[in-house]
Amino acid sequence: MRPGASRLRIAACWAVHVYTATGVVWAFAALHSISSGDVRWAFVWLYVAVVVDASDGVLARLAGVKQYLPQFDGAKLDDIVDYLTFVVVPVVLMVETGLLTGSVGLAAACAALLASAYRFCHAAAKTPDHYFTGFPSYWNVVALYLYVFAPGPVVGAALILFLAALVFAPLRFLYPSRMTWLRGLTVGLGIVWGIAVAAVLAQIPDRATSLAAASLAYPVYYTGLSFWLQWRGR
Repeated sequence: MRPGASRLRIAACWAVHVYTATGVVWAFAALHSISSGDVRWAFVWLYVAVVVDASDGVLARLAGVKQYLPQFDGAKLDDIVDYLTFVVVPVVLMVETGLLTGSVGLAAACAALLASAYRFCHAAAKTPDHYFTGFPSYWNVVALYLYVFAPGPVVGAALILFLAALVFAPLRFLYPSRMTWLRGLTVGLGIVWGIAVAAVLAQIPDRATSLAAASLAYPVYYTGLSFWLQWRGR
């Protein structure tokens, strides 16, 4: 405990860390839903995990967790939770729902797990000016669109292998909540995208392909802006 910190401040810092840690509970809930064959709720729990991940960083900075609880590594906790909810659970979901099948599908699943494990532990996974390097392991998003559009196991495996290779690419992707230019627009569009995804989830097991296709506008914007900013050197 930092000298001079109030009990309320310390309690707020611990509350933020507990909030982040709930991600492992949502990961467990999603795995339980997968084992029960309830794909809709598996995606719902992953959605909740994304909401937590999108908001805990802002709360941590407001509470000053690094300043008032320097003995606890919130970044390490966040990485553990993110690897579960963004990588392990989505990959399990893709395998168990038949989105990835056969030896090629399993190879693609392993490639995603290994590539993301490497990236999560790399010192340059996040740059000082708040970018992700390489494909930022959004396997939960990939799993959702593969489930809705159902292109087939071969196409799914090819996409996963391509994105796993892209993890190592010298590309930079936006960190929306930490970017300094167009942050309001990017976060606002991200919220709209989140609402659209929630609507897609509400219709599972039916596949809302039209709505899902429209929601792809945000990933296209996110990727395009990331590449444009990198090209401009901004």
